[in-house]
Formats: sequence, C-alpha cells, structure tokens
Amino acid sequence: MDFKLPDIGEGVHEGEITKWLVKTGDQVTADQPMVEIMTDKATVEIPSPVAGTVESLFAKEGQTVPVGTVIIKISEGGRAAPAPAPKDEKPATAPAEKPSAPPAAKKTQPSSPPTPVTQPQSTVATRATEREVSPAAERQVEVESTAHVLATPATRKLARDLDVNIGGLTGTGQHGRVTKEDVQLAYETHQAASPRTSHPAPSQALSVPGAAKQQPVTKGALQRIPLRGIRKKISEAMAHSKHTAAHFTYVEEVDMTEVVKLRASVAEEAKRRNTKLTYLPFIIKGLIPALVEFPFLNSALDDEKQEVVLKGDYNMGIATDTEQGLMVPVIKQADRKSIWELAAEITELSEKVRAGKAAIDDLRGGTFTLTNAGSIGGVFATPIINHPEVAILGVNAIRKRPVVKDDQIVIRDMMYLSLSVDHRVVDGADAARFMNRLVFFLSEPTRLVFA
Repeated sequence: MDFKLPDIGEGVHEGEITKWLVKTGDQVTADQPMVEIMTDKATVEIPSPVAGTVESLFAKEGQTVPVGTVIIKISEGGRAAPAPAPKDEKPATAPAEKPSAPPAAKKTQPSSPPTPVTQPQSTVATRATEREVSPAAERQVEVESTAHVLATPATRKLARDLDVNIGGLTGTGQHGRVTKEDVQLAYETHQAASPRTSHPAPSQALSVPGAAKQQPVTKGALQRIPLRGIRKKISEAMAHSKHTAAHFTYVEEVDMTEVVKLRASVAEEAKRRNTKLTYLPFIIKGLIPALVEFPFLNSALDDEKQEVVLKGDYNMGIATDTEQGLMVPVIKQADRKSIWELAAEITELSEKVRAGKAAIDDLRGGTFTLTNAGSIGGVFATPIINHPEVAILGVNAIRKRPVVKDDQIVIRDMMYLSLSVDHRVVDGADAARFMNRLVFFLSEPTRLVFA
C-alpha cells in the first residue's frame, strides 16, 4: 500500500520529515511508529496502519512534504525485495545537504509515486550514532525482539527517548500491554542503580540542543549538522521576526524583595500542594493589569491587511528551553487563573514540551510572551519578538544589590526586566509607561489585590 502523509492537525498543510524510524526492507507491525513529522513546532509520530514490509521511502529526512503526498510504500504480508538504488545516486555526503520538495509537489499530486529514497550507509551510521544505539545488525535484532510487544506508539517513543529496551519489560496493562508507567519505572530503576558523580561530564554540561549526545569536535576538524526539525523552525521564525518587526528594547529594574518574601512565606503551602512555585506566576499576575491598561502591547499586527488586532484574551507564552530547542507553550486565559493554577500549568506545559508530548494547540494562540533566562543568569537581554505578537518580556536574574531606599543604603533583591516591542505598533513612551505599571505591581505585590 502507498501511505500518504495524513492531515495531522487543523490548518496544517505540510510537514517536515524529521526522522525515519524504519528503513527499506524492515518488517513493521500495525501501530509501530515509522516516521516523525514536525509541524508548527510540534513533533508527531506517525504509526504504520498495517503489518508488512517497507518497500520504499519517498521522502528524505529534512524534506518538507504536503499533506496527501505518498511518503512510504508497505507490502502487506510477506517480505519484499528492497527497491534498487537509482543509477544516479549521489555519494554518501549528499544527505548532509538540505533537500527540498519539488515546487510542483505543493500544488498537484503526482500521478505516480516519486522516486524512492535509498539511504546511503553513512546516513544510517550517523543516525545510529545520534540515537546512541548498537551497530546495524544488533539494532535489527532489537527491533525484531520488540515488534511483538503490546504498547502504544507514545509508550514506544518514551522508551526510545529514555533508552529503555521495551522488549525486556513485563507489561502491567491489559493483556500484558506495556504502559508508560512500566517504562518510567524501568528508567528510574536503572538511574538509581547507575553511579553518580558530583559534577556532570563536560559533554553533559553543554546547553546547546542535543549537546548531551554530541562528542567534542576533533581539533582542526569541521562538523556539519543539518539545519532541520525544530532548530529549522526556530531559525525561520526568528529571522522572519527580525526582518519584519521594528524591534527596540526598553530595560527597567524592579525591586523584587517583597515578591521574594511572599514566595518564601508560602513555601510550605507549595510543598503541601506538590507545586513548584517559581517567580513567573507572580510576574504574570503583575503583567495582566498592566496589559489591560496598555492594550496595544497585548495585540498582533496583521501585515497582510495592515491592521492592529487588539486581543481580549490574555494568553501568556512561556519560552521554554528543551533539548530540541526553544519552544513556546501558551497558558490560555491567564487572567482567570490563580497563582497556584499558573504555577501548576507552567510546570505541566514545560514537562510536556521537554518530553515531546505537547499538542499543537499547546503552542498556539499566544498574545504576549515571557522569556526567562534568570534561572541561568544574565543581567539583561534583548529578546526577539514572537511574531505576530508585538511584545516580549525578558525576565532576568534576581540578585542582592545595595540600593538607596528612603535615603538609606540597603540590600535588596533587584532584577532587570527587558521589554522588546514592535515600534511599528508601540511607541517608546508607551513602553516606558507600561513598564512603570509592571514595576508598580511587582515592587509591592499586595497592590495586585486591588488591581
């Protein structure tokens, strides 16, 4: 059967092949994950609809294909001979180049499937290194040993992400199905049994996406990594924002001493609720009345219609650092939620995007974005606007500094806030007034009761 890229979300017309989980000649079972597709910053795993043998792959990793395009051919039942390699096949270095779909593929469906993609051995070896698996022969044995295991695609993906051999687990689900809890327990048991060091290895300490799996580059050598997947989407979004919006950044400092005290005073309640309470919920609470007073900062610019769209909802995007790159899950209707609800949702969304489980809806609909590097460090930054929004707030480190208060030098918990806005919509004076209101609420959080 010819399997076409399905419609995997409202408004999604195309997807990028980020990773093939099968290759030509592989035996697959029904519901076995076979390809990872990325759309709109969300990665979706597509399972096989039937059991059979992979005859051909019709798209390369890194290629963007329209919905409805044939991407794989599966022979149901017995094993079929793999498709021969094209005579004009490129050398092994070709996969490092970013392929692109033919222009015609975006408009019309070809009458016959495109030429199959034959993966050079160097590509297979590279993928094996990236996923930290055994050599090809051992990997095939592992695939065959796990093919019979009862488990959902999501559970199989979690097992791969945690490097857990799902074939060696005893399922506790119905009919012996392996559950996510089984995988998580196996992972935690392995972690508990593993020796720990007081300091991470240099490769583990790197914060570059995927760096924990990368080996240091040999001195004098060059390493080329294809720009694709989430990294490619981030690149496109950031470049589009910088080339479209007229950025300027306004920086103001705020005395966070009272917020620090307030957070400390409810530490026991946070523990009782099993909630991780950071400073972000307090900052969001301070943002809401300031955005109500200055609605143009909670807007979007429709470039095509040349209209400013003022938003009546207050949906806070939270820029989140993940191994795959920066992602922005959105807290919907933040103005209607308590400090505790905001804290719980921030934790939940952060965990979802870091585990690759965020739905497309979790990443859409933002009206204003916060980016928080304060937990890492830094005095202030000049964040890039999350287009088509018109403003983004950079939250920086809180540090004790001597300041003058009531003509006395005292030690206070001080923080800089960095507000980047689109000057086409917001003037500098309004940005300064907005920041003054935000500082007003954060410097004395009890004022929020009357906001």
